[in-house]
Amino acid sequence: MSNEAEFKLPEGAATGVGSLPGTDAREAARVAVEATGDFPFLPELPARGPGADMIGRTLGMLVELYARVEPSGWRFGDRPGRDTKRARAWLGEDLDALEEFTQGYEGPLKVQAVGPWTLAASVETRNGEAALRDPGAYRDLRGSLAEGIGLHLADLARRVPAGRLVLQLDEPLLTDVLTGRVRTASGYRTYRSVDRTVVESGLRELIEAAGVPVIVHSCAADVPFTLLRRAGAAGLSFDFSLLTERDWDAFGEAAEGGTALFAGVVPGLDSELSDPAGSVSGVRALWRRLGLAPGALGSSVAVTPACGLAGASPAYARAALVHCAKAARSLVDNPE
Repeated sequence: MSNEAEFKLPEGAATGVGSLPGTDAREAARVAVEATGDFPFLPELPARGPGADMIGRTLGMLVELYARVEPSGWRFGDRPGRDTKRARAWLGEDLDALEEFTQGYEGPLKVQAVGPWTLAASVETRNGEAALRDPGAYRDLRGSLAEGIGLHLADLARRVPAGRLVLQLDEPLLTDVLTGRVRTASGYRTYRSVDRTVVESGLRELIEAAGVPVIVHSCAADVPFTLLRRAGAAGLSFDFSLLTERDWDAFGEAAEGGTALFAGVVPGLDSELSDPAGSVSGVRALWRRLGLAPGALGSSVAVTPACGLAGASPAYARAALVHCAKAARSLVDNPE
């Protein structure tokens, strides 16, 4: 059975994308569990510094590959240094906090890791070029990532034994990888585009290795819905405001095919939040335009912020997640 077939989105679901503001792991875990209701997530707190950001955290999960922070960004090294140890320590702190607030929890529980293509575009090999440029380096990275994610999921399964784990792969640079827009370290050139079949195959191998349903998230424009579904993604997470008419057919096909759709509709930075039902009015309108069954809306679409909330105030971050939960409920209570 595929990951996609195994995953059923809870009715009226809402969750966070990943990052939250501040540096307090316990408070972040409390918010991630209490504000979302039926779909908590493991928060990331990039304000703590390198190693707490999504790239650094994921590099800290790698097995037998180590990275350190250089002036140009993250670069592979020969041994685990201060940055790797710090990333792992912060992840352990976050897991301890989440475990505390999910005692007895039964239901879906989301964790995030950076996907292989964005990670390969974001970490340099020893010669100063992105791992994306070297197929051998990419294969090593993908293999190490798959193993590291497996260990991470096993650890979380021990901590929250009744939770149904869901993995989110963050791929904000995926479209740039496909279109040859990833810049070199100098900034004067871009790396050659990667063939779509190669990208799809790489994602499929990681998704199959995960052993849990996998959502792929990107808050960039032109998310390749069809490619991600073919790779085995059980869900697609995106900034709804960036959808254009050329995305509508792929959106509709995903909905009809049972792929969970995580619509980012709430701003990631402090904004006025007044009408939860109004926040998802565009989702309702597109659903009607595509002729999809109204009764399926609340069990097909989850509501999230448009992207991470690291740049928001703590009060707004909590309010935004509560707002998402109310908006998701409105899709169930009033799908039309």
